[in-house]
Amino acid sequence: MPDGVTLEVATLHGIPLYDADLETAQGLPETVQALKEKVVACDGLLLVTPEYNNGIPGVFKNGIDWLSRPNEDAMRVFGGRAVAVIGASPGGFGTILAQNAWWPVLRTLRTRPFFGGRLMVSRAAKAFDAEGNLVDDAVRENLRGFLDDFARFAAG
Repeated sequence: MPDGVTLEVATLHGIPLYDADLETAQGLPETVQALKEKVVACDGLLLVTPEYNNGIPGVFKNGIDWLSRPNEDAMRVFGGRAVAVIGASPGGFGTILAQNAWWPVLRTLRTRPFFGGRLMVSRAAKAFDAEGNLVDDAVRENLRGFLDDFARFAAG
């Protein structure tokens, strides 16, 4: 990350399958509420997406769906928020189709999308080691540049 910028990593672990009946009966699950507040507290939201069957992973979309609930709270969470999308895939095309599929969702949520560049890592098994550490110097430099640009966008 650029100097003065902090990256807080969050996952979708513990987020249940969206169920409107559950939401009506019990409200938002605690895991959803906690993740929503992390998003609200951030200056910019970086979605790091894989690509499954040429599209958005269902589990990831489910998490965003929960975060947009209830409808009257969606603007507080997403409205005007700087958002960028990056991703990695074992295939040869990176995550270009998943990234493209995210934009209509993010437009609907009225985010402020970052279009200042793209970062799609193809053949991820060569870019990362078995522990998930980035070992490809060219990808590292591309990531550094992307994050610098996105941090400036999110701050402005």
